[in-house]
Amino acid sequence: MNLRQLFQRSVQLHGERPALALGNETALDYRTLDRRVRALAYWLTHAMGLVAGDRIMLAMKNCPQYFELMLAAWHADLCVVPVNSKLHPSEIHYMLQDCGARLCLVQRDLFLALQPAAAAIEGLTLFDVGTDAYTHALQSPLLPAQRRPETAAATPGAAAVADGDRLAWLFYTSGTTGRPKGVMLSHANLISMALNFYADLQTVDSDDVLLHVAPMSHGSGLYSIIYMIKGGLQLVPVSGGLDEDELFELLRVHRKVSLFAAPTIVTRMMQHTRSHTVTWPGLRTLLVGGAPFYVEDIKQAVHCFGPHIAQVYGQGESPMTIAAMSSATLSKAVHDDDVELLASVGFTQTGMYVDIVDESGRPLPSGTAGEVAVRGEAVMSGYWQNPTATAKTLIDGALRTGDIGLIDARGLLHLKDRSKDVIISGGTNIYPREVEEALLRHPGVEEVSVVGMPDPEWGESVVAFVVRRATGLDASSGAAATPSASAVSEVSETELDAVCIAAIARFKRPKKYYFVQDLPKNGTGKVLKRELHKLLERLL
Repeated sequence: MNLRQLFQRSVQLHGERPALALGNETALDYRTLDRRVRALAYWLTHAMGLVAGDRIMLAMKNCPQYFELMLAAWHADLCVVPVNSKLHPSEIHYMLQDCGARLCLVQRDLFLALQPAAAAIEGLTLFDVGTDAYTHALQSPLLPAQRRPETAAATPGAAAVADGDRLAWLFYTSGTTGRPKGVMLSHANLISMALNFYADLQTVDSDDVLLHVAPMSHGSGLYSIIYMIKGGLQLVPVSGGLDEDELFELLRVHRKVSLFAAPTIVTRMMQHTRSHTVTWPGLRTLLVGGAPFYVEDIKQAVHCFGPHIAQVYGQGESPMTIAAMSSATLSKAVHDDDVELLASVGFTQTGMYVDIVDESGRPLPSGTAGEVAVRGEAVMSGYWQNPTATAKTLIDGALRTGDIGLIDARGLLHLKDRSKDVIISGGTNIYPREVEEALLRHPGVEEVSVVGMPDPEWGESVVAFVVRRATGLDASSGAAATPSASAVSEVSETELDAVCIAAIARFKRPKKYYFVQDLPKNGTGKVLKRELHKLLERLL
């Protein structure tokens, strides 16, 4: 079974249902989308000369072409390499070289920026999807809808693999340490992801809508598979991203709308509701993932949007498939003030097995912190042409996530932090997340990120970078930090200390606070702690 077959099944079952729309324009139905997909698949294999197993890169912001090209690639037995179009051309150049892409599909602004890099890669074609050439490609003959799958190897020189085991999605990690690595996800991995979603988050029917506000190169694009399989509508904003006025207008017009959202998107949506008179009758679920979702933020989101907030935890290596909490579960936890549940990332998903292990890989007892290790059909097969990294990450059949966590007596998975972010002070582990959770209880704190700094006496001590709420924002400009002692704000160091002392051990509270206008983040909303470490070096 592969994704091409599942799309053809949706065409048969839901041919007249809306499949793809740009804003409030008339949607393409599944039958029309199928003709476009098969024409593009013919163009990829005949005009562009691609063969089964070739990689094509999609370096575009959200647009309807993204979805139909993704489906066309799978129809032609090709592998999609999704890339955030906001990356620097040099970063994209590295990925193009590493994966050996034959074709890179972009939009006009990136086309111009990538031309010099693309010209240096032999055999690579750079193609602008906004030109008449794309319209001409849609006039190609149609590749057959039903056909026997071609055999293709998952990696060059390897033996032919089963249909579902062929590469579908080659996702490059964010590269927070060293060069980004290509995560190899097969058709079977992505189908398993979809089945976990149906089992643990929510059902999907042909009248459901997935709104692509977050980048389709990441979680939103993966979730499009889940909705495609069930005949749902893919709705792309005209802006290609998050525009709050546009988003709430779409939630007013459409019904049963869900969207994948990093916590930063949820925060911006809540801020918009405070300053504008808006409603959201069409909202079904905000599927929150991609970064830590703190207890106080969850409470605020549920109080703002009602029982429409779900949470999912995964990694690129096991996408959105490790643990989850449905909107009903989260809503009840907020109502019951079940802080332990809200502080977790939920229960292990149906098709997965999660264990907590020590440095030697030995399972640890319930309630003991260790590394989160994951097994299941959604786990990657390895990193693209990187056996050394694969061997360090896939050990005895388990994905070693690098996340530190524990499983409590209820079976809830609690994440403490990334192993590399743990602060060791006086020989004791301090997990930044628990300090961040404590600080977010102060009503004047909008965002916070905690890191360690060298300490001659204790080895490391705790430092907090704090973003205050709008009413208490520092008037200083830009992202330059100022020590809290000199900041004039309703949020004082004494108040933040008091919040920490009331919630966590005294030795865990920050020794230093810095107020910043915002926290550095990557394109998916994750806080870049390495940038905070650089800032800290300049401040000390």
